[in-house]
Amino acid sequence: MPRRTPRTALDRLRTPRRFPKFLKAASVCVLIAGLLSPLSQAAAADTSVTAAANDYCGGQCSDILPPGENGNATLAQILLNQAFGTQPDHAEDQLAPYGNLASGYSTLTDSKINDFFNDASFGVASGQVASTAKPRSDVTIVRDKKTGVPHITGTTRYGTEYGAGYAAAQDRLWLMDVFRHVGRGQLTTFAGGAASNQGLEQEFWRNAPYTEADLQAQIDNAIAGNGARGQQALADANAYIDGINAYIDASDSGRYFPGEYVLTGHKDSITNAGTIDHFKLTDLVALASVIGALFGSGGGGEVNNAISLLAAQSKYGVTEGTKLWESFRERNDPEAALTVHDGESFPYASKPESPQGEALPDAGSVTQEQLVYDRTGGAATSTATSASATAATTSLTSAKRGMSNALVVSGKYTASGHPIAVFGPQTGYFAPQLLMLQEIQGPGISARGASFAGLSMYVELGRGQDYSWSATTSGQDIIDTYAVELCQDDYHYLYHGTCTAMDKVERTNSWKPTVADGTAAGSYRMQVYRTKYGPVEYRATVGGKKVAYTTLRSSFMHEADSIIGFQMLNDPDYVKSPATFQSAVQHINYTFNWFYADSSHTAYYNSGDNPVRATGVDAEFPVWAQAAYEWKNWNPTTNTADYTSASAHPNSVDQDYYISWNNKQAKDYTTASWGDGSVHRGNLLEDRVKKLVAAGGVTRSALVKAMADAALADLRAEDVLPDLLKVVNSSTVTDPTAAAAVGKLSAWVTAGAKRTETSSGSHTYADAEAIRILDAWWPLLVKAEFQPGLGSDLYTAFGNNLPIDESPSAAHGPTGSHAGSSFQYGWWSYVDKDIRAVLGESVQGGLSQKYCGGGSLSACRDTLISTLKEAAGKTASDVYPGDDQCSAGDQWCADSIVQRTLGGIKHGKISWQNRPTYQQVVEYTSHR
Repeated sequence: MPRRTPRTALDRLRTPRRFPKFLKAASVCVLIAGLLSPLSQAAAADTSVTAAANDYCGGQCSDILPPGENGNATLAQILLNQAFGTQPDHAEDQLAPYGNLASGYSTLTDSKINDFFNDASFGVASGQVASTAKPRSDVTIVRDKKTGVPHITGTTRYGTEYGAGYAAAQDRLWLMDVFRHVGRGQLTTFAGGAASNQGLEQEFWRNAPYTEADLQAQIDNAIAGNGARGQQALADANAYIDGINAYIDASDSGRYFPGEYVLTGHKDSITNAGTIDHFKLTDLVALASVIGALFGSGGGGEVNNAISLLAAQSKYGVTEGTKLWESFRERNDPEAALTVHDGESFPYASKPESPQGEALPDAGSVTQEQLVYDRTGGAATSTATSASATAATTSLTSAKRGMSNALVVSGKYTASGHPIAVFGPQTGYFAPQLLMLQEIQGPGISARGASFAGLSMYVELGRGQDYSWSATTSGQDIIDTYAVELCQDDYHYLYHGTCTAMDKVERTNSWKPTVADGTAAGSYRMQVYRTKYGPVEYRATVGGKKVAYTTLRSSFMHEADSIIGFQMLNDPDYVKSPATFQSAVQHINYTFNWFYADSSHTAYYNSGDNPVRATGVDAEFPVWAQAAYEWKNWNPTTNTADYTSASAHPNSVDQDYYISWNNKQAKDYTTASWGDGSVHRGNLLEDRVKKLVAAGGVTRSALVKAMADAALADLRAEDVLPDLLKVVNSSTVTDPTAAAAVGKLSAWVTAGAKRTETSSGSHTYADAEAIRILDAWWPLLVKAEFQPGLGSDLYTAFGNNLPIDESPSAAHGPTGSHAGSSFQYGWWSYVDKDIRAVLGESVQGGLSQKYCGGGSLSACRDTLISTLKEAAGKTASDVYPGDDQCSAGDQWCADSIVQRTLGGIKHGKISWQNRPTYQQVVEYTSHR
């Protein structure tokens, strides 16, 4: 059967056959009314110029965020898009420049950068003003002709934030509404009962099952603990909400609200009956909980770690099994690429000499806690019942955090003497995009960049007057699993020796069929049990005792705390240097790597509330829920504890260069991620940037080229395939099929091992045959190399910890098809270390034994050749079987990036490139 691209929430909105018949009869009047876009409704005759004061970038700041700034579409625009492919203004105009870099980077010069990026200077040039709106007398929103990005200038702080809320609703109202419902676990009641909607709300609500009182308490606590800045944050958020609601009212009365509200039954296209609910402060916390879960909450996975450890010990005994497990875990691999590479050590979550309090489950006893009850009608989603079955879901959540990267070079090594940065976060490819661009200028605020829709009271990633900042997901462990011993029944547990009732939090959702959703009416109830140690995630037995495994996250009940750090980043009177930048991001409790560049300095800081664990606790495994193993000075009422000091977090100023691609941060700093070993996609950046720095005279275009070249590289082909070919070629290859395959693979490596088109727009890869062979060969060779030595149970268990492959076309990989992000998860390091060991080469931090061919070079060679012959015999249709986007055998299409629909507008495909969604290119010429 052809594989299907995983359908995201609201995918059915793009299916025109589900539009009701009355729309055909009413199409003329709807089109006339609906073609008036939100932008044109807000436009005024004034075309005054927004001054570009306080801009120290000298025209050398650029950014890009596909597909486009405008993420709202009227019903008529949705219908036109579905029928004819037409796009609302600024809905897709950043997609082509972004996509074209893949074919255009090789001839890039500094003067051509803005052929592929936007000019990110402050203000709008006099001839580029498209519209000017004044939703209040104290704020002006100017939009430029090229991108439609809002440039918000306020004369008062309230007006500035009001304008930010108004502009956000202009560009992302529907998306904001979707995600405030996702954060509350109520998407199905809002958008219909499609299986994808059910899955999305279940995925996030399980991890953050907040009541309305919980959401409000987080606001109160964040404000109360931060003095004047906390009060200012509250005032800013209230003004921002007022601006959103003002736009809701204006669009309702003007009848230019997003058409999805009609398609999901919230508004009537003819009578205008129905309502769009106003936003409130707790909606922002619900939104923040979703974003934090996606991108800023590293850790967890202790139960799956325990399952794979037990499998290793079962096969090899406790001592040897533990040694083997540790070699695959690669907690502190000496060959790993590091962001802080000057040798400084930042110990965190290290393996204790004598682990204490471990609560490993009895073999085969683990089941995932049931979430859904009382289901009636509608489309069903499956609920995993074993820990190993949940690995795909865990990986999918983790994969959404990936692909963010950063390349930062100190001025000592640039042509101008000023630092250069090319950096940005990966938030996936969606229509509309989760992020939005904006510029905000007002009292105490001066910034341009990207913010998550619905949280854009401040710029979250971007530039200030004379500095830029960005982030990558860091993944250090701020989530621990506790085994609470049950007493009385399955819903009471021992807390400090007292039998205590779990708190039950419920959410009952029901839905009716909508225009956008062909499923039947239905309902279900979600139920989560919470303990003082966090929500229950699994049930098991430990030494025969019944336990519940709970998940304690340091950012749980603290989703709003990071607002202070973002406020500081936007404040030109606060951030003036690397030190003040690092001070600002220390107020962000989510797990991110933060990068900074101004005209003279660069800096790095790893943020997150890293709990101080009890002596002897191993963060890799579940521990008993007892006082002796709790976080130091942990208060269960507020979920606060002692956290590691700022100086203990990986940090640096003016290192020669920094690279980050979700790799290991620094020596001795253990993340929760498997795969931080000798081969990591971070090496693709490390190798290129290190070479540039060694040569000196780095320019903006040279650093962009390095990023773009790495974005097209096949990590397996660049860093592992040469050693595989060494083994294969250790004797003459006599089999004609294998010999032909070796020739094609060797030629591809010589050509650069990249997945590039023969020419721009050809939709055909150069070295297509070699790419097909490696895509088919990798999973075959990994299984043949490791499964005989590990055994099927342990091989499967390790595969649940770390998927073996994530090629661009791998629908079986953690991100699914057409997602862009590739080579974050895979057994590249294991294959590399094992093959080098078999070849007799030096390996630091090697695996505990040799696997390929049992360690015999000739037997390993036989294994590789036999699997290579099998791979070479697979046709393009076998390797790329087709889906709802592509015909079977279409290699380019199988790799291509698709903007996954979260609304009614869809966009065209672009060529694969492994690259951040939002990206900046900056080089400041002066400083205040």
